[in-house]
Amino acid sequence: MSAITSAATGLSAAKRSRIRLVILAMLFAATAINYADRATIAIAGPAMAKELGLDAVTMGYVFSAFAWSYVLAQLPGGWLLDRYGVKWVYAAAIFLWSAFTLMQGAVGFFSGFTAVAVLFSLRLAVGLAEAPVFPANARITAAWFPANERGMASAFFNSAQYFATVLFAPLMGWIVHTLGWHHVFTVMGALGIAFALLWTQVVHGPREHPGINPAERDYLEAGGAMMDMDGRRAETATRAGRTLRQLLSERMLLGIYVGQYCINTLTYFFLTWFPVYLVKERGLSILQAGFAATLPALCGFLGGILGGVISDQLLRRGYSLTAARKIPIVSGMLLSMAIIGCNYVQADALVVGLMALAFFGKGIGALGWAVVSDTSPKESGGLSGGLFNTFGNLAGITTPIVIGYIVQQTGSFNGALVFVGLNALVAGLCYLVVVGEIRRVDLRP
Repeated sequence: MSAITSAATGLSAAKRSRIRLVILAMLFAATAINYADRATIAIAGPAMAKELGLDAVTMGYVFSAFAWSYVLAQLPGGWLLDRYGVKWVYAAAIFLWSAFTLMQGAVGFFSGFTAVAVLFSLRLAVGLAEAPVFPANARITAAWFPANERGMASAFFNSAQYFATVLFAPLMGWIVHTLGWHHVFTVMGALGIAFALLWTQVVHGPREHPGINPAERDYLEAGGAMMDMDGRRAETATRAGRTLRQLLSERMLLGIYVGQYCINTLTYFFLTWFPVYLVKERGLSILQAGFAATLPALCGFLGGILGGVISDQLLRRGYSLTAARKIPIVSGMLLSMAIIGCNYVQADALVVGLMALAFFGKGIGALGWAVVSDTSPKESGGLSGGLFNTFGNLAGITTPIVIGYIVQQTGSFNGALVFVGLNALVAGLCYLVVVGEIRRVDLRP
């Protein structure tokens, strides 16, 4: 009887469609394009600064513009997802941020303060349009994946931020070298607009997707997938305000939020100043910098996948949830401090190798969204995730500006690399000292 049951189960599994993997591939592609469009300014930055006459501090402010609006739009972006549905808000977001990226190619028609103002405004617009993406990714993953597959699915789409550099940095470096910096924006913008149209044809909720069969739908439902991808808003504005106050009063969550801010300092260094560092400090050409950035990005991608695997394995071996999350995070942050070693080596290969080691560690420690899933109150996971993302992306405002001032005042990147490395140390200390036991928060009545 056991053999017959196993055979029947295997036959049922074989008959299931695999549309959820197509949806995951779309999330991965959308996230990769999302991060590539954030990084266009970094690849185009050296040539753009030279042509427009921009100094390091000005570039720091331009680099940070994206994060100002991205942070401010996190909670409103979540409201839009609840009000109008994930599929169409996401499609509109892809189209708009791509259109604003494309428009940045026209900044060269201006000069002086006007050029800076136009560029800053367009970067603000890109950040505004991209705000709903990660909350939407989490929501689509919850709808399309059972609980026992959701962790790796989340790790996979999150790792696209590193793969974006592996895939697009060499391409963008080649475009700058061959066609000029303006065309980085026009090519990437056009690619995103085309992808937005593809999104509307491929992505649907599990209940209405034309390609899903009953066996896969039953599998998702039995595994705890939240089948209604476009559910209704669960909280009034008044309750949301009370919930925010309670979340901000939790020491554990504050430690997680500050830790994410410090972790994202590494992310935003890589997205903004890293190519400039390779060109200005190490003497690489734009084309060489684009290719040199791929190894650290690839290591970050591999580290991101490995961090999820290590954490899951620790849980299966009987470690507590607290230990299973903290061990990869703290270890990864300590490894990330290897970035400071770049100040003490001369060979370009060693610099790239240390950067690769640092971003491998950062990838291993980037378990923030898993921790959010572990700790968020059951009735307000979206609000908790939005608050987490708000804190984390404040680093996108401060990191480019602080590094700009350090480079301007000292004439080198040595202090900037120490600043980034110390943030990795603080992130590890937050999880060791401040966070305490990782547990789900219960909201007070």
